[in-house]
Amino acid sequence: MRAFKLEGIVIKRKNYGETDRILTVFSKNRGKIQIKAKGVRKISSRRSGHIELLNYCIFNLHQGKSMPILTEVEAREDFYNLKQNLKKIGLAYHVCELVDGLCAENQETPEIFLLLGRTLRKISKGEGSKQVIKQFELSLLKLLGFYSRSEGIELNTHEFIENILERKLKSKQVILQLYAHP
Repeated sequence: MRAFKLEGIVIKRKNYGETDRILTVFSKNRGKIQIKAKGVRKISSRRSGHIELLNYCIFNLHQGKSMPILTEVEAREDFYNLKQNLKKIGLAYHVCELVDGLCAENQETPEIFLLLGRTLRKISKGEGSKQVIKQFELSLLKLLGFYSRSEGIELNTHEFIENILERKLKSKQVILQLYAHP
C-alpha cells in the first residue's frame, strides 16, 4: 500500500456504515478527491474534530482498494469566524456545493484550490458577500472553461450553473434569502 500526504479543504462529508465517514476534499495537487475516514464517528476518535466541513487540513493517507483511507490528519485552518455566523456559513456551503458539483474528481487544479481558500477567507472576514460570491462563481466558471466572456456582461450565474449541472442548486434559496437580508 502506498502512503501519501494531501493538503486540502473538506467540502463535503457523509456518514458511511456505523463508524466511518466519506469525505470529499478539494486538494491542491489532486483536485476533488474522496477519502474514507474509518472510525471517526466513534466518541474516542482523535481525528473527528479535524475533519469538520470547511477545515483546511493536511491529510496522511494510504491508498485503499477503491479510495484513499485516512490515517492521520492535522487541521491547519478551521475558519472559526466563518462558522460562527449563519450568513457566512450559508455562503460557504454554496461555494462548496459549486466546487463539488462543477469540478471533476482527480483533476489537478491548483488555481481553483487557491480560489476556494481565498473566497472562504474573504467570507470569514465579512467582505461584501454578494460581490465575493459573484466573483467566485465567474472565476470558477472561467477556470473550468464554461464561461469566457468579458467581465462587463451581466450573467445570471445561478441559472447558468444549474444548466451545466442539469439540476437545481440546493443552496440557491439560502443564497437568495441571504442577499435579501443584508
